[in-house]
Amino acid sequence: MSDNSTVTVHSSVPEDTLAKSQATGKFKAFTSKFMKQKLAVISSGFILLLLVLAVIGPQIVPYPPNEPNYDAMMQGPSAAHWAGTDEYGRDILSRLIDGTRLTMAVSLSAVFISAILGTILGLISGYYGGWIDRLIMRGSDVMFSFPDLLLAIGIVAILGPGLSNVVIAVAVFGTPSFARIIRSVTLSAKESLYVEAARSMGAKHNRIIWKHIFPETVPSIIVNVSMRIGGAILAASSLSFLGLGAKPTEPDWGAMLSMGRDYLSIAPHIVYYPGLLIFLTVLAFNLIGDGLNDALDPKTKN
Repeated sequence: MSDNSTVTVHSSVPEDTLAKSQATGKFKAFTSKFMKQKLAVISSGFILLLLVLAVIGPQIVPYPPNEPNYDAMMQGPSAAHWAGTDEYGRDILSRLIDGTRLTMAVSLSAVFISAILGTILGLISGYYGGWIDRLIMRGSDVMFSFPDLLLAIGIVAILGPGLSNVVIAVAVFGTPSFARIIRSVTLSAKESLYVEAARSMGAKHNRIIWKHIFPETVPSIIVNVSMRIGGAILAASSLSFLGLGAKPTEPDWGAMLSMGRDYLSIAPHIVYYPGLLIFLTVLAFNLIGDGLNDALDPKTKN
């Protein structure tokens, strides 16, 4: 008579390897979904081109962007000047390319600052609740009661004109949006079984927030960042248009619109090209945001 023996089978796959495999699978699924969003892919290529121009633009511009040429003032598009020249004879294409770095730096800086602040406030508000939650949310409600541009104008009026203050203003009115979105995700995530398990095992609050809850908010952060950049570009350009942002001599897209509006009837190209570039850039970021939202949504079919 033979004794029955229990055979214990140990997995030969290390946990790190399994985690990497799962992460790779999620990334492939995301890539597959995103690549099916044709408009989002095209928009991503356009934004990538702008980022490349922001880095190498000063080295490839055909003319010095701030050098006047009084023999070529307000000329229309031609072989020598593809986008024409402005009221000082400066090449508009060179100024648009050089201004890409300025516009992208301001908008991206403002959105990333608001994303960091809003994420921290949203995590704290959603996780701890109570009076902290009420204080943060009521503060957000107060800021939501003001139109974004009006609030930005008020902040810049207090701090003074300048691109650094534009970054602060745009970051301030963008923070409540992130805080509210991250709070809603946090409220859902903190009731999950794995969070309850971590809490029952004595995990500290900071570990629970950053190790277990924060990763659940990343998709929402990515989507909102892509959506907010377009709004930040519009806000920064509007402030520069009003004379509260970039100096008139700087090749900022909004400042170029402001300088060219006086010559709209005799040289409309001075306004058309900066306006078109602002429109296409904002549209591209919004389309990327829509594509990311669909790709990161688990309910969307492959």
